[in-house]
Amino acid sequence: MDRDGSAYLTFSFVRQIVRVGPDGRTHVLATLPAPAHAQTPKAFVGGIARARDGTLYVTYATGTADLTGVWAVRPGGRPHRVAALPADGLPNGLALGERTHRVHVTDSVHGVVHRVPASGGGATVRAEGDALRPSASAGANGLKLHGGAVWVTNLDKGTVLRIPLTAHGTAGPIQVRATGMPSIDDCAFTGRGDTLLAARDDDEVDLVRPDGTHAAALTAADGLRSPTSVAVHADEVYVPSAACLTGADPNLLTARLDR
Repeated sequence: MDRDGSAYLTFSFVRQIVRVGPDGRTHVLATLPAPAHAQTPKAFVGGIARARDGTLYVTYATGTADLTGVWAVRPGGRPHRVAALPADGLPNGLALGERTHRVHVTDSVHGVVHRVPASGGGATVRAEGDALRPSASAGANGLKLHGGAVWVTNLDKGTVLRIPLTAHGTAGPIQVRATGMPSIDDCAFTGRGDTLLAARDDDEVDLVRPDGTHAAALTAADGLRSPTSVAVHADEVYVPSAACLTGADPNLLTARLDR
């Protein structure tokens, strides 16, 4: 999100990075290069984060070593890769640490969290373990940095995980903070506390409380169509529906957050 209420999104399978203004109009900011021979079903642009200077970071999976990784687009510039990631993986969720100048990325195939310098360089595995791995198709998915920890969702296992960061910058043991949310994708915190909203591909956004209990806050009746992410801006909630499962009515939904 931008301060003026603009939303920055990825159009995953057409490889585009876009801005949706407060008036609902869509502006294409960049298109990532197509792979010559994609090994995945389709080249996939995943998570997105925006730095204070307007630089946008995204994950890109093509199945090829020359393109898969973290890409950046500066305002008015062309997209360029800042870090390579394994070609046989699926870089997906992404979060930017403004103070550390590091980008954290989930790999949904390998079930790990990578860390890369925002300015460019090699990737290192930040966290790994069974709780992050897939059980059927996709494991570690959505990712947020919050309260001195990396928070990750596992789509296959329907869990929300917290991975504390130590004073030395290393990752602590993985903590399971919520369970029982099939098809969970991305999440966003409602404020400084640990209450969060979780987008689920089965047409639902859940409110997840710090004790792990959760309940539906938005459903298909509100207009959701396979929501893949969620963002909170002031008292507004923004939910992009990719309509991956139905192919009908992809949309960007907004709702008022009642604090």
